Amino acid sequence: MNLLALRVNEDNFNKEVLEAEVPVLVEFYSDSCVPCKQMSPILGDLEEEYEDKLKIVKINVNFDLQLAEAHMVMGSPTFLFFKNGEEKNRLRGITKKPELIEIINSIL
Repeated sequence: MNLLALRVNEDNFNKEVLEAEVPVLVEFYSDSCVPCKQMSPILGDLEEEYEDKLKIVKINVNFDLQLAEAHMVMGSPTFLFFKNGEEKNRLRGITKKPELIEIINSIL
C-alpha cells in the first residue's frame, strides 16, 4: 500500500513540520521535475517502512516559493530533514534510498 505524502504549504508548515512529534522528511519538488517523479516510489517505500517513526511531506516550489526561499532551496528535488523543529540535514537531487535511510536513522 503506497501512501501519498502530505502536501504542505505556508499555512500548515509550522504545524506539520516544525511542531511534529516525529522527525519529518520534507521534499521540495516541482510537478515538471523528472528526478522528483523518480524519487516518488522511494519516498513511498520509506513512508511504509518508517510509518510511525517518520513523517514525509512534500512542498511544491511552484506554489510555495516563499517556503523554498526561506529554507534556501535552490533546486528540486531538495530533501530537508527536521527534528524538533530544527533542520538536521539536507540532500539535493536524485538520492539513493540507502543515503536517505542513513540520515533518517541518524535523526530518529
